[in-house]
Amino acid sequence: MSEPIPSVPETAPPAPERRPIPVSRRLAPRRLFSLGVAGLVAVLAYYSLTSTSGEPLHLYLGLLIFVGASAPALLWAKRGDYRFPVFEVFMLTGVNTYAIPLLSGHRHLVHFSADDVTVAAMGVLLFQVVANIVYAATPARARTTRLWTSEVIARNVATYLEYGMLVSAAYTAVTEFTDWIPREIEGVLRAVCFGVGIMATFILSRLWGQGLLRRGQKNAFLALLIVQILLSWTSLYLISGMSMMVLAFLGYVTGSHRLPLLAMALSLPVVGALHTGKTAMRAIYWEGGASKPTLTQLPAFFSEWLGHSFESETPEQVEQTSRLLERTSLMHILCLVVTYTPERQPFLEGATYRYVPGQFVPRFLWPEKPFSHIATNTLSIYYGLQDEAATAKTTIAFGLLSEAYANYGMFGLALVGAVFAFCFKKISGWAARSPLLSYPGLFLIVLMAWSFQSELTLAAWLSSLYQACVAVLGVPFVVRNLLGR
Repeated sequence: MSEPIPSVPETAPPAPERRPIPVSRRLAPRRLFSLGVAGLVAVLAYYSLTSTSGEPLHLYLGLLIFVGASAPALLWAKRGDYRFPVFEVFMLTGVNTYAIPLLSGHRHLVHFSADDVTVAAMGVLLFQVVANIVYAATPARARTTRLWTSEVIARNVATYLEYGMLVSAAYTAVTEFTDWIPREIEGVLRAVCFGVGIMATFILSRLWGQGLLRRGQKNAFLALLIVQILLSWTSLYLISGMSMMVLAFLGYVTGSHRLPLLAMALSLPVVGALHTGKTAMRAIYWEGGASKPTLTQLPAFFSEWLGHSFESETPEQVEQTSRLLERTSLMHILCLVVTYTPERQPFLEGATYRYVPGQFVPRFLWPEKPFSHIATNTLSIYYGLQDEAATAKTTIAFGLLSEAYANYGMFGLALVGAVFAFCFKKISGWAARSPLLSYPGLFLIVLMAWSFQSELTLAAWLSSLYQACVAVLGVPFVVRNLLGR
């Protein structure tokens, strides 16, 4: 007779069910790392053979900047880390803003001496080296208190997030095609709707990467994402739609450790084609005074846009298409600042950073508060790129590194690298065990979305981040505490 099975005390918790991790999921980080290394080697070989940079030294510096920008992301993939690569994405923006313009011989770099371009490239490398060292050396232990580990949104969040994307798309449609929203509340409403859209886009794409969305949810998410991107492009500015696209790609990659190759293969040619025809469309709708399309005219509007892209392959269009990535270049701006500072213009000694504290004061408490791009406009006027009247119509991107050099030179570049690396490491480390739907998890989503906003100065970067956080963290707070969900 067999021995009786010992009883289990009622207070003992049931043993957690351990599900084996699929082989494909275990191998995904290794494959992503291998693909990334192969891509990096191929790109370095390509530019080594075809680079049009004027000086051999600039070629080597450009290759080093490319490696310095890519290395953190490759290490993240190699570790198989499913945490948010906030710092890694922040560093990766150096590829298109500094490395590629230097390697491809950006047309504006010819206006600067070889020595100034060398100093600017060395400054970018200094920033990268300091940032990587500080990030690796900064300790950050995961927080486990209730604030850091409790979820604030229901687990069946996919349905609510689809509504969030619908709200964001509806807001985009209203702002682009009507004047219904009063100017007094436009800023607040934009922050709330775009903040909800950022949160919904990233979480749904990450859930897709983790295999947690049903087919119907995937279709709904994809349809809403495409609609929002197309609606934003009716303004003939591509940057907002491209930002949503990049955010969706990041969510999928962080959830699956795989690249959405099919989506990238379909979307990038479309973006390139629209970029090619953008100048002709702006000439018609901005300068020619053509009326803006209505919602029912959107198919004809985009057909016209694509028609201008393919109707004639003039040398100017070929040049525009080949330089699509260079439109995000900040290298020539950094060279400009290096050329003028401090020989012609003294260092600003922190003048643009003094605008930062005021950005956190609500405008209803300070009606005369300087707008978020005040630092950018100050730099544009200081270096003779614009006068005060021109800054009201156009904003010239300077970026964090050019602003840092304008204030403190090489020390400023090292300081920016150290501060951002330290903050990113601390925040991501503290939230390492935080659920995606907790306040720290939601904050990391916003922080990742802002990590590739490389064209902003510090005041604009922090101001927009602050507004997005109020929206993204405030909506769950209201839903949970006032609506009881």
